[in-house]
Amino acid sequence: MNPSTKREREVVPVGVNQVSSRKTALVVGANGVIGRNLINHLAELPDWTIIGVSRRGGTPFGRVRYIAVDLLDEVNTREKLSKLTEVTHIFYAAYQDRPTWAELVPPNLGMLVNVVNAIEPIAAHLQHISLMQGYKVYGAHLGPFKTPARETDANHMPPEFNIDQQQFLEQRQRESSWTWSALRPSVVCGFALGNPMNLAMVIAIYASISKELGLPLRFPGKPGAYSSLLEMTDAGLLAKATVWAATDTRCANQAFNINNGDLFRWNELWPKIASNFGLETAPPLSMSLETVMADKEPFWKSMVEKYELVDNSYKDVSSWGFGDFVFSWDYDFFADGTKARRFGFHDFIDTETMFLSIFDDLRQRKVIP
Repeated sequence: MNPSTKREREVVPVGVNQVSSRKTALVVGANGVIGRNLINHLAELPDWTIIGVSRRGGTPFGRVRYIAVDLLDEVNTREKLSKLTEVTHIFYAAYQDRPTWAELVPPNLGMLVNVVNAIEPIAAHLQHISLMQGYKVYGAHLGPFKTPARETDANHMPPEFNIDQQQFLEQRQRESSWTWSALRPSVVCGFALGNPMNLAMVIAIYASISKELGLPLRFPGKPGAYSSLLEMTDAGLLAKATVWAATDTRCANQAFNINNGDLFRWNELWPKIASNFGLETAPPLSMSLETVMADKEPFWKSMVEKYELVDNSYKDVSSWGFGDFVFSWDYDFFADGTKARRFGFHDFIDTETMFLSIFDDLRQRKVIP
């Protein structure tokens, strides 16, 4: 049994026990699709001060400021975070990519350890550490897995950095006054540039280039993936759930699946996406986006000039490898989200509406034509 589930209660107390005093959030991984949307949500709430942490830093606004930190460097992390005595909540959403699953463990566990080691000794009022995970906990990235996945499902054979990170927090919390929570979204969709895992951007750029070339929008994934049953997680919805889990005392030391609340198949959604771009569809054709889109940078630059788009680099607006990964899922990919509802989180969003809203936002931002 997953250690996090041992504390799950059969009877959830009635009433919401929110911590209402002024709070300071340290958002680690501030420029990713998850961290960026979390900061925007926190900035709308009146009782939060926000500190964003990433390698690139950021432009401050309102009650939000940024610190550029190399989280892989223990000394640099400790030095850059040494004055943040006011932190009450750590929201950890940082990620370092590596070529193999085993290579993912040391950097991703190490960054979390460095942050906690830097903040815990100096932040006397630290209340909560929020950990962003995903369905890798259930082995979803390895192949067909039990669906719907539940928080009570057994762990799988390591290596898996998500599990190692949670076990680190569980062990550290036993001797601490703060609590933790783990959020497990499906594929997260929202606005972010330069993110290695941004499916909405993959589809938007692929569709835009297809239209400019006069091509129909073909589904590029494995044949079975077109009809498999999937779900997504809207970045704004995830931000609300993350803050809820971090501030509702009922959620202390718990893990939660967070998803939009509906299921879909690409064979139904894909034509609607095509229509949003003014495109027809054609039968799926299995191909590697990382391969077929590798030579499209000059063409994209010409589109940027033609349509007077914001001059984002081709690398920053494309995550072709991640697109190939998601479109290869020729098996069902979804989890049970009812635990979050039992504990008090009832928000949801229609996945089709989510995608079309993101595409409209990208047009308004002049990222795509």
